[in-house]
Amino acid sequence: MYNEKNNFLSKVCRSNKHKTYLKLFLQYCFEFYTECDCPPSFPVAMYCDDRGLREVPYVPFRMKYLYLQRNRITSIQDGAFDNATNLVWVMLHRNQLDSNQIGKMAFVKLINLDRLYLDHNILSRVPPNLPRSLRELRLNNNNISKIQSTSFEGMRNLTILQLHNNALQEVGSALKGLTSLTVLDLSKNQLKKVPEGLPKMLQQLYMEFNSISAVPANFCNQFSHLQYIRISHNELTDSGIPPNIFNASGLVELDLSFNKLEKIPPVSTSLEHLYLQANRIKEFSLSSFCSVVDVVNFSQLKVLRLDGNEITMNDVPSDAALCLRVASTIEV
Repeated sequence: MYNEKNNFLSKVCRSNKHKTYLKLFLQYCFEFYTECDCPPSFPVAMYCDDRGLREVPYVPFRMKYLYLQRNRITSIQDGAFDNATNLVWVMLHRNQLDSNQIGKMAFVKLINLDRLYLDHNILSRVPPNLPRSLRELRLNNNNISKIQSTSFEGMRNLTILQLHNNALQEVGSALKGLTSLTVLDLSKNQLKKVPEGLPKMLQQLYMEFNSISAVPANFCNQFSHLQYIRISHNELTDSGIPPNIFNASGLVELDLSFNKLEKIPPVSTSLEHLYLQANRIKEFSLSSFCSVVDVVNFSQLKVLRLDGNEITMNDVPSDAALCLRVASTIEV
């Protein structure tokens, strides 16, 4: 449809018979603007969401923001966005996009694209030749089982990547080149180990609801900016956690709940939120939080969850109040 409309407009513009085509041109405008909304107050935005569309409509050159979510779009052919190289946002989430029906060059001319939402579709792989300008990419809630090593090649601007709710068993080295990535969500996949070669600038790493049984040695030391780690609902055991692996000064939140831990792993005194509920912990080891307790040295923990383990409040040592003096919530 986008090609037919584009060709029609070109024919109108080239023709000298303006009066002949005026009626048809006005008819086209009526059809176009009833299919999508382009409000005069925001002329660079095109709202085509929730219209029952089955294909990508023609997108005028001036558009920067394209909203196509909640439709029935199954395919994106090469050339679909060739006229819309100024696009900054493209929202295609909650459609029926199939990887086999996305052209290899469908996105290649969107050299200014900043955000691309492809979540909640039926993609089995990452679409090829995605714009290197992307800063946020959502691919969650699809059927992606494997990521090609070149899927994110050259995306040095990408800061947020959402891949949760897929069927990933491994990531390989596909993420290694994402030098600006700060947020990575790999939760609700089929990972059996923490991926190697993760970007060094990560600040938030989410890996809940996988089958991870161990964390690599010196894992946290690889990331100087990592603040949030969530590995709840996995298969972690004490033997899978190397000594002092989470004793990293930059960590703010650590979620190890719903695993198979029997001991509290040592953490940094700068950690503020620690979630260990629903494990098999049998002992409240104060040394996991404070190796030394005095006026200057104490834990910065604000929230500590230990409920659903094999300890009670009677197992908490009396000097815990000195070590955990900042805590506002302690659940045992």
